[in-house]
Amino acid sequence: MRPACADASRRRAVSASDALHESLVYLNGSFAGQYPSGYSVFAVRADDFLRYGADNEVRVECRTHQDSRWCPGAGLHRDVNLVVGELVHIALDGVRVTTPEVDTGHAVVEVATVVVNEGLATATVDVRTEIHDGSGTLVATDTAVLTVLPGEPATVRRRLHVADPALWDVESPALYTATVVLPGLDEERVTFGVRTLRLDPEHGLRINGRTVKPRGACVHHDNGVLGAAAVARAEERRVEILKEAGFNAIRSAHNPVSRAMLDACDRLGMLVLDELFDAWTAVKSDFDHALAFSQWWEHDVEAMVAKAFNHPSVVLYSIGNEIPEPATPHGAVWGRRIAEKLRSPDDTRYVTNATNATFGVMDEALAIARSRVGATGETMGVNAMMATMGQVLDELATSDLVTEQTAQILSVLDAAGLNYLESRYEHDRKLFPNRIVVGSETHPTRIDRLWRLVLDNPQVIGDFTWAGWDYLGEAGIGRVGYADEDVGQGQGIAGSYPWLTARTGDIDITGHRRAPSYYQEIVYGLRSTPYIAVHRPENHGRKIVAGPWSWPDVVSSWSWDGAEGAPVRVDVYSDADEVELLLDGFALARLPAGLDHRYRAEFDTVFRPGELVAVAYTGSREQGRTTLVSASGPVQLSVTADRSAVRADDTGLAFVDIALTDADGNPHHRHDRPVTVEITGPGVLQGLGSARPVTEESFTGRTHTTYDGRALAVVRPTGPGEIDVTVAAPGCASASLTIRASHPRPSYGPPDRARSTSPSPPRGAPPHP
Repeated sequence: MRPACADASRRRAVSASDALHESLVYLNGSFAGQYPSGYSVFAVRADDFLRYGADNEVRVECRTHQDSRWCPGAGLHRDVNLVVGELVHIALDGVRVTTPEVDTGHAVVEVATVVVNEGLATATVDVRTEIHDGSGTLVATDTAVLTVLPGEPATVRRRLHVADPALWDVESPALYTATVVLPGLDEERVTFGVRTLRLDPEHGLRINGRTVKPRGACVHHDNGVLGAAAVARAEERRVEILKEAGFNAIRSAHNPVSRAMLDACDRLGMLVLDELFDAWTAVKSDFDHALAFSQWWEHDVEAMVAKAFNHPSVVLYSIGNEIPEPATPHGAVWGRRIAEKLRSPDDTRYVTNATNATFGVMDEALAIARSRVGATGETMGVNAMMATMGQVLDELATSDLVTEQTAQILSVLDAAGLNYLESRYEHDRKLFPNRIVVGSETHPTRIDRLWRLVLDNPQVIGDFTWAGWDYLGEAGIGRVGYADEDVGQGQGIAGSYPWLTARTGDIDITGHRRAPSYYQEIVYGLRSTPYIAVHRPENHGRKIVAGPWSWPDVVSSWSWDGAEGAPVRVDVYSDADEVELLLDGFALARLPAGLDHRYRAEFDTVFRPGELVAVAYTGSREQGRTTLVSASGPVQLSVTADRSAVRADDTGLAFVDIALTDADGNPHHRHDRPVTVEITGPGVLQGLGSARPVTEESFTGRTHTTYDGRALAVVRPTGPGEIDVTVAAPGCASASLTIRASHPRPSYGPPDRARSTSPSPPRGAPPHP
């Protein structure tokens, strides 16, 4: 970093957002600042440490310990910016926009701008505010005169009137831009949306007067094969895929979401429940944020609000996740402090807390479970203990003890966030008629019953499944085991090494939709086409051992080489009355499906290569059909990029899906093999991996083994030009494609997909995200 001149009349600050964890910032070798949280935006003043006219070094040291219950990553995982300005300037995050009045054909947009004077003399400046719509048309403007005293920030508030505003909602996320100019001194541009929020137990959450039920996905911050890096295109891609899968909301589990993801949620119409903490004063991991909480919590609150304020997608703030302290009086005091601190700078959103009341009754639950199993915790089987504990906790959830322990903390909130406490939904509707509830974390295996509860109870505003996207860490909580297996699956809810991912997301870590994603889409009423999920034939007849986050080990494929004549179970997900299953045109069976059968028809048959067809019927009318065709012939490589043109800067990425198929594009998922990726031109291989949940392979090498016939390569441009991507695998002809990296930046609208010269996808295959 070299300052352009030696003019010390200009202020400078380094803004680091964000660093994992316990970051220390040094300028030219001298300590300049620190921040303990790995997820909060913070700024460090650079002025006094600069060497004008010479090179300057900024060094950020980050430390990672056993500081999370998942894999947090390490180092700088979000943007770092050098901010340079005049002595009289707009404060960092100093423009805040609200829409206090929205009527038919009219909206009032209030723009509050904080101006700072770090000089020695009083300054009088013009403050020009402009509002442009999504097409760039100027729709409102205003100029005010402001006098700013040295060392005393001044706020100018302007109410601008916008005629016939385009409203922001999940279906049509219209955006505006507010630009504030101090002529000759500073300029700040922010994006916002015009919308209203209402919350009540009769209508639930209303956006612009219309009830919206959040179909929510809990998401951790990592980007799979990229690790924790929050590159703008990676964040946007996640939101795109989640939206296409039927979600309209995300919960940032369990820390504030990145600016890049909020930008994507604004553009794509995705609601956000932005979460502050996984811990308050009680430590969950040896070196987690609880160690710094009492000193830094107010800074964390202020940083999250400053980041989120102008984003219309943010509708809820969560003050914590499964915090045990609120079961005590002093813990409830902390909850009230945090909630009120949040409301002070931002009363336009609603406050919740992802409460798991079972922490307060764990001793009682353990005693009851032991009495039922008839053994001590040391001698009873782990699976028997877990199953019994789950039943007991469900029963205790509506007990007087839990009601008393949660009464104070839930009274602090605008919406009571309940983790795995759906048994309280109808119970609380009678007991607390003014209580509004959000299912802040729920089991994916119960979504059919959960969503019915959301629809039938207006005070339950929505549901957030755990999890929408698979993630690194909490390894194996969604694993599927079998009773005849030896050790190696792990004890309790975790899987033992080398388990890597949780294996519990609707979307796997490469961005590929898993079976529960299609099931959930059907439950939401968004998909009429049936989905075929085939259990692996080698596991037929084995007793399954699985937890509440575990989805059956199924693949949407009818390519089972070596299993000819073996028994196999085929599940078909559908909201239709009945589903008929046919193999090569011959009917195998016709079974009921729909709501009364948990949206499943379960067929037992024998594998024979051919064309498997599921036809869904409502009454006598065909509602939809899906076809799977057995792969035949040699294995081929299919290579597809999510876009053919990318930004030639640090926000651009291309995601290249690699699949093993036959000549017709049918998946060869039983023939996994290592794939090697070569990049030529102005680009690098930023990550390469698969969704295999148990692996010791790295995501940083040039070669990785496919999982169920799939892998993902991520390409990052290093400058403008054509980037050639070539993929090779043993026994396959290589496949290649070209990606263009260019300036000016292309729009991140609907992608122009780049493909290799591979065949078209198989008939009836699920749509690729």
